[in-house]
Amino acid sequence: MAGNEQLSKQELREKAIKKEFNRLKRTFKNFDLDKKRLAAAEGLMQESAFMRVTLEELKKDITENGAVDEMSQGEYTIMRESPAAKTYNTMIQRYTTVNKELFNLLPKDKPKPEDDGFESFVNAK
Repeated sequence: MAGNEQLSKQELREKAIKKEFNRLKRTFKNFDLDKKRLAAAEGLMQESAFMRVTLEELKKDITENGAVDEMSQGEYTIMRESPAAKTYNTMIQRYTTVNKELFNLLPKDKPKPEDDGFESFVNAK
C-alpha cells in the first residue's frame, strides 16, 4: 500500500475471499476435470471461500465477546446464545457440506505416479 492509503473492511474481506478462492482453485488444478465438473466446482469454491472468511470473522467476534450474551427483557435480563455464535454454528455445518460436495467432484482414484523402476529395485534388495 502506498502512503496513508488503507483498505476498507469490505476491500479486505473481498481480498481474503479471493485469496481463499485461489487457494482452492490451485488444489483442483492438478485434477483433470471436465468443463461441467469444473463449472460446478468453481461455484462451490466461491461459496466455500465466502463461508471460510465469514467463519473467521465470526470466530473473532465470539473470541472477543463470548458465545453467550445478556439480553434485556423489560425489568430483567436473560442469557442467550450470541447472534455470532448462532450464525457460526449454522454456517460451519453448511461449510462442511459445501466442501464435501466440492471434494466429491474429484476423481475417486488418485493418479498413481509412473513407476521408474527405483521402488522395485529398492524393494528387491
